[in-house]
Amino acid sequence: MKRILVIGDTHIRERADEIPDVFMRFFRERRYDYIIHTGDLVDPEVIDVLKTISPRIYVVEGNMDYLDLPDHLVLYEEGVRIGVAHGHQVRPRGNIERLTKLARELGVSILISGHTHTPFIEEYEGILHINPGSATGVWGGGGGSMTPSFIEIEFTDDKKMIIYLYELEREKIVLKTVKEIFLS
Repeated sequence: MKRILVIGDTHIRERADEIPDVFMRFFRERRYDYIIHTGDLVDPEVIDVLKTISPRIYVVEGNMDYLDLPDHLVLYEEGVRIGVAHGHQVRPRGNIERLTKLARELGVSILISGHTHTPFIEEYEGILHINPGSATGVWGGGGGSMTPSFIEIEFTDDKKMIIYLYELEREKIVLKTVKEIFLS
């Protein structure tokens, strides 16, 4: 089994001081093969903090990042092409049709993005969209949920992809959604 942590929109030192302690304790107890950050780290030290959880980290540039990061990535997992982009490339913010167009341009069947600060797992026109929301729950230019959240993805030995969406409620991590997909 392979386990991936997906977080984004941390905005550390600009809108938040740190990733919530309860999340960091949870992350350290888990074993992640790698971490995907959907951009808007803001402070590059976030990468060092994440390396205490997993040495492999994939990060894309957000609209608030002034770092030398890629605009998008394409990863391969269990024969599936997964795109990662912050999401600021499309307007209006979070527009599913335009995100789907971006996914098609990247040649991926799964697109992981951020920018909206609102978590979601949604299939649209054959593309699976995954957004972890904001790990710090900070405000975004287009609103957002203001609830800290993250996603875990597991690729199981029996060819399943399981997506878990977690949110922070009253200092407790709550599992909000589970989506299971059978890979061919």
